[in-house]
Amino acid sequence: MTERTVPVPGGRLHVLDEGAGSPIVLLHAGIVDSRAWRPVTDRLVAAGYRTVAFDRRGAGASVTDDVTFSNRDDVRAVMDALGIDRACLVGNSAGGQIAVDVAVETPDRVVALVTVGASVGGHEPEPTPEEAALFDEMDRLEEAGAPDAVADFDVRFWVDGPGQPETRVAPAIRDLVRAMTRSNGDPDRVTGRPVPLLPRAAERLDALTMPVLAVAGALDVSDVPATAEHLAAVVPGARALILPDVAHLVGLEAPERLAAEIVALLALLAPWV
Repeated sequence: MTERTVPVPGGRLHVLDEGAGSPIVLLHAGIVDSRAWRPVTDRLVAAGYRTVAFDRRGAGASVTDDVTFSNRDDVRAVMDALGIDRACLVGNSAGGQIAVDVAVETPDRVVALVTVGASVGGHEPEPTPEEAALFDEMDRLEEAGAPDAVADFDVRFWVDGPGQPETRVAPAIRDLVRAMTRSNGDPDRVTGRPVPLLPRAAERLDALTMPVLAVAGALDVSDVPATAEHLAAVVPGARALILPDVAHLVGLEAPERLAAEIVALLALLAPWV
C-alpha cells in the first residue's frame, strides 16, 4: 500500500493506493474516513483490482482551508494525480452522493458506479415520523457543540441502525466508527464549504449510462433503501440490492458480500487500465 498526499486548491488529501489492475476509487461516508473501506479494499486487491481510497476534506488525515470547493473536482484531482483516466466509483452515504455527482457530471471518467447506503442530490424521500424525531435530535446535538454526544448518537443511529440493539454489531466496529466520527467532529477541524452540483443529480440521471449497482441495508433509515430502489427504477439496467441484516456502513458490516457484488459487476467489463 502506498500513502501519498494530493494537493488540491486550498487543501491536501490523504490517499491510500493499493494493488494493481483496473482501478476502483472508494469514497467514504461522512461520519468516517478512508479506514472504513479497509475490509473491502483488502478483498478487492485480492481479486486483482487496484483500489484508491482517500480522506475527504474535513475527514481523517486530509486538511483544508476555509474555502469553497468541489468534491467532484477533488475526486478527479486524485484520479489525475494517480494517472487514472477512468475508474469504477464506489461510494457510501455522502460518498455515494459524490460518486453519483461525478458520474453525472463526467460520465466518461466512470466505467461503473456502486452506491452503498447512498443519497442522490435532489431526491429526498420523506422520513417516517420516528426517523424525523431522530434527525431532530441529531441536529440538536450538533448545534449544541457536543462532539462526544454526537459520536455516541452516530454510532447508535448509523452503525446499530434506528431502533436496533447496541449489541447487534461487533464492538470493534462500533469503537472504530466512534473514533472516526469523533475526530471528524472535532470543533477545531476546518471542513471547508463544498459547492453542490447544479442542476442536482436527481434531474440528470439519464447521464448514468454505465453499469450501476445500488446497495442498501434494510436496517438503515428508510429513505436509503428507497433511494436504491429509485435508482433501479429510473436508470436503465441499474440494479438495487437490499441486504436484510445490515444498516448504513455495509462495508464494515458485510465486507465479503459487498466486495463479491462489486467483483461480480466488474467481471462483465473489459479491463480499463
